[in-house]
Amino acid sequence: MGLLTGLCTFLYHLPQIYKWLLKPYYITSFLLTISFVVVRKTPGLCEHLVTQREDGNSCDFDWRELEILMFLSAIVMMKNRRAITVEQHIGNLLMFTKVANCILFFRMDIRFGILYLALCLAFVMTCQPPLYMGPEYIKYFSDKTIDEELQRDSRVTWLVEFYANWSSDCQSFAPIFANLSLNYNCAGLRFGKIDIGRYEEISKRYRVSTSPLAKQLPSVLLFQGGREIMRRPMVDSKGRAVSWTMNEENIIREFNLNELFQKSKKLNKSREGGEELPPDTNNTEQPKESKKDQ
Repeated sequence: MGLLTGLCTFLYHLPQIYKWLLKPYYITSFLLTISFVVVRKTPGLCEHLVTQREDGNSCDFDWRELEILMFLSAIVMMKNRRAITVEQHIGNLLMFTKVANCILFFRMDIRFGILYLALCLAFVMTCQPPLYMGPEYIKYFSDKTIDEELQRDSRVTWLVEFYANWSSDCQSFAPIFANLSLNYNCAGLRFGKIDIGRYEEISKRYRVSTSPLAKQLPSVLLFQGGREIMRRPMVDSKGRAVSWTMNEENIIREFNLNELFQKSKKLNKSREGGEELPPDTNNTEQPKESKKDQ
């Protein structure tokens, strides 16, 4: 049953997967991922490789290589149990396969290993995963605008994501947060984002660590009247995020978005009655697609 569900999910997202794989980042990553199999199986090249097989067939995997590949499959399956989006599933597969390839190449020939490691480092330094550029109702803050926006109208509730562009978890969460903004944004419930990888002072002021060890990225904070009401994930006494799955269902439940949305509709009625609201709350006819700070 689980296999059937996974297959149906894959087929449902297949058009979107094709779009991802056609981007330069994923094409390059895919080529690095299959490189060991290509080298080991390519006629004319594989005959000159070292092998530990008893029959001396250097164009097939030996027992140790099969063991490493099986271990890779187990690691990917365990990591994907907590994956939220298809992007995360694919990202985990590509990342851990490259790690396994590096081990396999060093085991085959140290020169191949050094070359492959250099290619992977060049890939990491020069290529970044494509940013989400879909529709959204989100205000992008800067260090100079966030406090003013949060305190401008005490009637407006803000749900703000603190993120960093370099974080793969933040990149995977971007379409989820955008979809929440499309479904719940209204005059009294607004959605915002700020890149604390860029604004270190904001990171310290709102106590959201950008350290990979803290695992606080992304963090979603709820503000009412300029004051923080709650945040997810929560942080323990050691400054590490408490384990929590950052998916759409959990965000809706923990922040009680359905109830907040119903209460916030009262602001729409007050606007119809002639009360003045901040200029930005009146302009929600078209989803905003800009990735720049406002």
